[in-house]
Amino acid sequence: MKRVLILLSLLFIFSCGKKEPDLIVTGTIKGLKKGTLYLQKLKDTTLVTVDSLEIIGELPFELHSDLEEPEVLYLTLDKNSPNTHRISFFANKGITEINTTLKRFVYDAKINGSIQQMKFDEYNSIISKFNNQRLELIKRLFEAQQSDNDSLIEAANLDTNNLIKRKYLYTVNFALNNKDSEVAPYVALAEIFDANIKYLDTIYNSLPENIADSKYGRELETYIKKRKQKEND
Repeated sequence: MKRVLILLSLLFIFSCGKKEPDLIVTGTIKGLKKGTLYLQKLKDTTLVTVDSLEIIGELPFELHSDLEEPEVLYLTLDKNSPNTHRISFFANKGITEINTTLKRFVYDAKINGSIQQMKFDEYNSIISKFNNQRLELIKRLFEAQQSDNDSLIEAANLDTNNLIKRKYLYTVNFALNNKDSEVAPYVALAEIFDANIKYLDTIYNSLPENIADSKYGRELETYIKKRKQKEND
């Protein structure tokens, strides 16, 4: 009896001392028969796996990660095919739920989690419309080139340039209107890194101290300094 009590005490102490993960990612993938899920983060320019799970069927999955601050992570599905499926999401400490389908892994993803993810969804909903318009313009340009019609080619190129300008302007305005979120410096880095440096400067200078000192705030500051140094050389 004493041995049992000692064993139970040791198990209790071990369980109490075990650190809970900062982030728990749960969800389901409808239609999946078999595959491996990876929770990944970007380190420098390389995707690094922080957790993985082999899953069979549509049972709920659960992945864990330590997380110092809000950061974009990736849920990657490898189902032993040439194509890799990857969902990006803005993670923060706590639970993030991602439900999707195998057929449309990225486009059917419903993500419930951080406040940053809500802002990220808002941004992506508009950006997806710009991207769809860009695809239409690429098709127009291709057809114009096939017909060797200079006026149509010029018109397609002009519309493409105007679309890019509107996309950049939207991103700048979104970042300025959401400067109190870590999403602001992230979209500046991810979407308009090649924009006029004055726009990036404006975004960075608008950030409150806590956001400027966040992961993407620091990265934006470093990037701006490198751009300025390169342009002055």
